[in-house]
This record gives sequence, C-alpha cells and structure tokens, in this order.
Amino acid sequence: MMLALLPGATIAQDAAPQGSAQGPGPAPGAGPQPGQRLTVDISGGISQPMPIAVPVMPTPNAASTPAGSTDALGRQVSDVITADLRNSGLFSPLPAGQLRPVSFPQANAPDYGAWLSTGAQALVQGFVQANGDGTLTVGCYLYDVFAKTELARQGFVVRPAEWRRAAHKCADTVYSRLTGEGPYFDSQVIYVSETGPKKNRTKRLAIMDQDGASHRFITNGQSLVLTPRFAPSRQTVVFMSFENRQPRVYVYDVGSGRKRLVVNQPYTTFAPRFSPDGRYILFSMIVNGNCDVYRVPASGGEPVRLTTSPGIDTGGSYSPDGSRIVFESDRSGGQQLYVMNADGSNQKRVSFGGGRYATPVWSPRGDLIAYTHTGGGFSIGVMGPDGSGARDLTDGWQDEGPTWSPNGRVLMFFRTARGSGKADLWSVDLTGVNARRIPTPLDGSDPAWGPLLP
Repeated sequence: MMLALLPGATIAQDAAPQGSAQGPGPAPGAGPQPGQRLTVDISGGISQPMPIAVPVMPTPNAASTPAGSTDALGRQVSDVITADLRNSGLFSPLPAGQLRPVSFPQANAPDYGAWLSTGAQALVQGFVQANGDGTLTVGCYLYDVFAKTELARQGFVVRPAEWRRAAHKCADTVYSRLTGEGPYFDSQVIYVSETGPKKNRTKRLAIMDQDGASHRFITNGQSLVLTPRFAPSRQTVVFMSFENRQPRVYVYDVGSGRKRLVVNQPYTTFAPRFSPDGRYILFSMIVNGNCDVYRVPASGGEPVRLTTSPGIDTGGSYSPDGSRIVFESDRSGGQQLYVMNADGSNQKRVSFGGGRYATPVWSPRGDLIAYTHTGGGFSIGVMGPDGSGARDLTDGWQDEGPTWSPNGRVLMFFRTARGSGKADLWSVDLTGVNARRIPTPLDGSDPAWGPLLP
C-alpha cells in the first residue's frame, strides 16, 4: 500500500489547497502561534479525557469511487478518527447528537463560537475529495476551540481502498500534536488466530490493522504456529511452526508467501525476534538438552551462541539501539529477567521481585522492558532496563505475551479465559487504566505490533 503526502502547494504542514476545485481556501487571519494553547498532559495519567469534536468530513461534490461515495467516506473517515482517539483513553469524542454539520468551505474556517458551546476543547475537521486520476484527497485540520487557532493540518492522497490509512494518519496527527507522543494508529499487528476445542486448537497467522480492521490470514492452519514477529521492514515475518511435527523457526515473505528455515539443523528452535536493524534473528535452540539464546544473520548462516548457562535461557529481545538484549533464564532457580550485551557478554539479572518473569520485550523508546509476571496469576508488567520501578499494569486471570506499540506508550497482549482455554487480544496503556479488548474474527494470541506504516 502507498500513502503519500500531498505535494507542493496542496495540503501540507504549511499550505492548504486553494479554491473550491481543490479544497477550502485559507482561514482568515493567522491567529496566535500554535503550540502553547492546548495539550494533553499524560505524565501523571489521565483523570479526565479531553473533550474533542470530530464532525463528518464534507466533500465538494459527491462522487462514486470503488470504496463508496465520497460523502459516505466522509462519515467513515470521521468514525475511524473518532474511534482511534477514544480508544487511546486520552480523548472523549462528542456523541453524534452534539456534532454540527460542516460544509466544505468551513473545513478550515470553523465556527468557533458554535463549537465552544458544545464543550469541545479541540476540533478535528477535514474533507474527502475524489480526484480525476482515481485517487482520493483526505484533508485533516486540528483546531484549539478556546484559542480559536489552527494547531495542525495534514493531507493525504490515497487510493480509494486505502481511505482507512488516511483516517489513521489524521488521528495520529491529532494525537501527536496534543500529547507530544509519537504516532501509532497507522500500524499493523500480526498474531495467532485460534479456533477449535481446547485440546485441539487450529492456529493460523493473521495480519490486521491495530484496531482490528483489514484482517487477513496468511497461513492455512495445517501446522501449529506460534510467536510471529515482524521484521523492521514489515516485508518478512519470523515465527515458530510445528510443520512435520518438528518445532522450528521460519522466515516468511509476506509478499510472495514463501518461507524458509532459519536454521537447518535437527534441533528445536523457537522464540524468534528480529534485531532493530533487521540484520539478525535472535532465537532459542535446544542442543543436547540445553536451551540457549542464539543469533543468526537474517539472510542465513551459522548461528552464534550467546548464553552458556546450564539453565533454560530464552525469550530474547534487543534494545532499540541493538546494543543490549533482555532475556529470561531459570539459572537462579526460577524464571527471571537478565540483560546482556549484544555479543552475550556482561549478563546481569534485573528482576528481583516476587514470582516469575517471562517473555520480556524492550520498549521502542528504550526506557522500559515489558514482561509477563506470574505469581498466583499472570499479569503484564513493566520495569526499567536496570530492574527499577517494576509494576504490574493488568490483573487478568491469565495475561501474557506483551508487545509494544510503535510509540512505546501502549502494550498489546493476550488474555486467556479461565477454564475455556480461549484467548483474546487486549491492549493497555502505561497508566494501567485504559485496558480494552481488540476485536478479532476468532480467538487470538501471541500478538506482535509492527512499526508505523510508511
């Protein structure tokens, strides 16, 4: 999929399309400088989400497209933006009954007085327009209602089938401008889709948008699959499969559907993950009854053993700069987290709380490590890379397998119901307050959040 910013004098950070044929004209008056009026302070958690209005996006002329008419798409784009902002837990979009209709010329000339009366602090307006070459233009404007200023504007030219990406990009613009955090809505998740009885589950790899839309399966379920992980480029995926009843790690090309063994040796391999630059694959291998963490070039080659303890060492994850690795080991008598240099040197234990710690994954911001904490139940927790500040974010019956959003503020994981063995995907932010279930067609486990789409 391709998503392009509008070039030149069309919608960009500093310019809007001119004239009714291309989009609304410039807003009258420059107004106060943006950047000092309206922000969401997330440093101490959110006590009250920000009220925000996201009215239906108008169109200059209703036109048919392969994705539907532009007037219908205007409503759908607004719905996706609304859902993204609401699901973040930081915003409280106004209900439909409080939203005023917006005409096309009003997209960047809002009626501030009318919106102020609704209680909205921020306003998202825009438009959807069909272009002569078969593409769509989606415009996105963010306003501070109290200060009566424009805070941000973006525009995107997309194929009709990609209108949801434009909506996610608009939501990312709003989220980033008001919170100061990086974007994460325009991203995908790969996970294991499950169906069937508890003792005979069919497991397939599936890819979807972070909100559960645009879902598709990429394996047929004939072989059990576990722990899929995106490469940084998102073009390949590494995962464990029980093909031919042999647990091995494979690399899968998303475009061609071809796969190959990571290590063509007669040993069990599992728990794979790419390095941040995509050059290496970290994985675990059992040789002569001993389980250690290994590294191998993503293009193939001889594996390099990184751990040598007599215990079970597994579950490696690189720091964002690739210089260190966090992994789990039972060398101290129970599962705990350890950090080592990328070459395997300087191995140090970092978890010292009660219970056991497993499935560690380093935040893309580098400041935290997420993990599964067990001790009377399974919960998702985070700690600093040195083990400081350890805290649990969830308290479900069986929460495990965390994966980070691209901006390092949200975690996705899977929750298994007591007794049934059925699992669902969930997300929670770093406050631990905003937990929600992610919709999937079937049961789901082992999610892995990919990087932002280009």
